[in-house]
Amino acid sequence: MAKTKTAYFCQSCGYESAKWLGKCPSCAQWNTFVEEIVEKAAISVPTWKTETSSRKLSKPSKVDDIQSSVERRILTGDKELDRVLGGGLVEGSLVLIGGEPGIGKSTLMLQLALNLKGKKLLYISGEESEQQIKMRAERIKETPSSDCYILTETSTQNIFKQIEILEPEILVVDSIQTLHSSHIDSTPGSVSQVRECTAELLRFAKETGVPAFLIGHITKDGAIAGPKILEHMVDTVLQFEGDRHHVYRILRSIKNRFGAAAELGIYEMQGSGLREVSNPSEILLSQRDEELSGIAISAMLEGARPMLIETQALVSSAAYGTPQRSATGFDTKRMNMLLAVLEKRCGFRLSTQDVFLNIAGGIRVEDPAIDLAVLIAIISSQQDIPISSKSCFAAEVGLSGEIRAVNRIEQRIAEADKLGFETIYISKYNLKGIDISKYNLEVKAVSKIEEVFEMIFG
Repeated sequence: MAKTKTAYFCQSCGYESAKWLGKCPSCAQWNTFVEEIVEKAAISVPTWKTETSSRKLSKPSKVDDIQSSVERRILTGDKELDRVLGGGLVEGSLVLIGGEPGIGKSTLMLQLALNLKGKKLLYISGEESEQQIKMRAERIKETPSSDCYILTETSTQNIFKQIEILEPEILVVDSIQTLHSSHIDSTPGSVSQVRECTAELLRFAKETGVPAFLIGHITKDGAIAGPKILEHMVDTVLQFEGDRHHVYRILRSIKNRFGAAAELGIYEMQGSGLREVSNPSEILLSQRDEELSGIAISAMLEGARPMLIETQALVSSAAYGTPQRSATGFDTKRMNMLLAVLEKRCGFRLSTQDVFLNIAGGIRVEDPAIDLAVLIAIISSQQDIPISSKSCFAAEVGLSGEIRAVNRIEQRIAEADKLGFETIYISKYNLKGIDISKYNLEVKAVSKIEEVFEMIFG
């Protein structure tokens, strides 16, 4: 007979408790526990190919005895997606894509399904009907691929029956929160259902070598909905970001077992779908007819990709007594630290002035190499002195006002040179071992922030 038990799950992190708790001991959130009925049979039956239960027992092996093999990757035809995945889709991998509603997750996956050549792909949708998907496919591509199959189903048992019949080479699930397994007596989207359905798909991917994309919903705080274990189970976690009112979308890698976990892909949303942006520096730099104060260009790195971004600052007198400090796309605490450096080391009085900082293009930057550009933009706005649009900066600023070296400086210089910049300011400690004579732009090496101000502002 089946054994049924009731458990309480935290809807924020997936913590399980035998009784209801007001505050979650794991994530410290209040009133997040929900009662769910978990049904477990006395004899468990795998949902994916019952004969796998009789496979040989695994035995431990020495590391030296394990045969190494080269990862086989599938090129999706989308260069941005391939870059974020680390060079292509690894066979047997499980990729989770999260993002805001309407940001373009389903469009990205359907576009991948239609453009993939030579691979049989099964697109499973639990949110849209076949007619809705057909209408979207016609907007994206006039002649949809014959190798793309659509299945509108939410039961994992029925899905695996169709998979055994069709034998697809790639799987797309839209979305994991809509699936449900008959082995768990709870509603779709609950912690136990998300965990069980993901475990079944993970078992299927690892045993067959078929890679799978899972589209995931996010909470109002921006985290992927469901238990935190969901992100631990999958091989790759991608975040699709951007503003629905703007055309650019950013695909960011958060976790990747087969590549760098800091890669970035940029798309432009058009009426016919998502267009890859091969040179993001051109869209992140505004085209200006005249020089404006408060703007400085910085050479940053996102993963292995160098990009030039525009840092905008506005400094004005505090009209409400307490000065405001606001940063968009940049850490506010780090901005406050840099303002303190300006006051202490350079004598600029900003304690009675509002300071607003914005990273153009809607991206968020964590690279410390933009510190110098932030300070230059702030002083440019305060003094109302424009900075040459042909100058850029790539250096970190320390608490004593020293200009610190940053990694992979040659890639940053090469990117600035390619885009036609005439001058780049870097730390003198970055000069060791690089040949600056091969670049067409002037490389100015500085050691203190006072030197930069003297060169630029006189």
